[in-house]
Amino acid sequence: MKHFIHLNDFSKQEIFQIFELADKLKADNGECDWLNGKAIVLFFPESSIRTRVSFENGIKMLGGDTILFPPEALDKKEDIKDVIGYLENWADMVIVRHKDLSLIEYMAEHSHIPIINAMTAVNHPCEILTDLYSLSKKYVDYSEKECLFMGSKGNIGNTWKEASELVGFNFTQCCPRGYEIDGASVCYEIDKAVVGKDIICTDSIPSAAKDDFEGYQITLDRLRYANADACLNPCPPFFRSEEVSADAIDSKYFVGYEFKKSLIEVQQAVICYLLSYE
Repeated sequence: MKHFIHLNDFSKQEIFQIFELADKLKADNGECDWLNGKAIVLFFPESSIRTRVSFENGIKMLGGDTILFPPEALDKKEDIKDVIGYLENWADMVIVRHKDLSLIEYMAEHSHIPIINAMTAVNHPCEILTDLYSLSKKYVDYSEKECLFMGSKGNIGNTWKEASELVGFNFTQCCPRGYEIDGASVCYEIDKAVVGKDIICTDSIPSAAKDDFEGYQITLDRLRYANADACLNPCPPFFRSEEVSADAIDSKYFVGYEFKKSLIEVQQAVICYLLSYE
């Protein structure tokens, strides 16, 4: 039994296998019956847009059925190992978006069906796996590229750092002091941080950190100091005029919409890979 809780639950070789499977699904326009007769339980909040739509639509396109609950359904006195003990009688997989990573890890520990982490407060493996897939289409070898993450320590930055360690590209964080990702190489001066970078990623700035991040914004003027074929990939939801300027989003560097377009195929590939894993 294999789960997808952390990005490094997959080896580099397994990631390439998932990308090949995503290519096949994309060539088939996602219209096949690989999940025919499969029931997948989803725990998603009402506020989820991109992740929920891409998972639900992707499962439907492959012939599967979904059963949706709010994540609060897991926040009760009943032990999670008892919850999953019953669910695995009737479901083939569980996909969970919940702030508490330890809850999902505990569920996976006691589950005999695959568990997928659709986002926690600590990491976001499906999102970044899709970004890696999209980067593989843009660059011949993105493992040789320089990646800059502008933002505070959190689920997006943590997972980009994990991706760099798994795949091999160089990772630098840009942030004020006090917001560093554990073990990351940090540049505190944003004008210097952008120079020579290929992949520029951002995360929204926590409301409590707005004052500290004043002046930390990816702008079009700053992007001109990145490499010629650099891409700007802000994590949604992003906010124009906060972590990214409006002219940066409207520029040739922005790849956000196109990169996230592959969420369906990559998440379909993860589902199918886990269900076929022996």
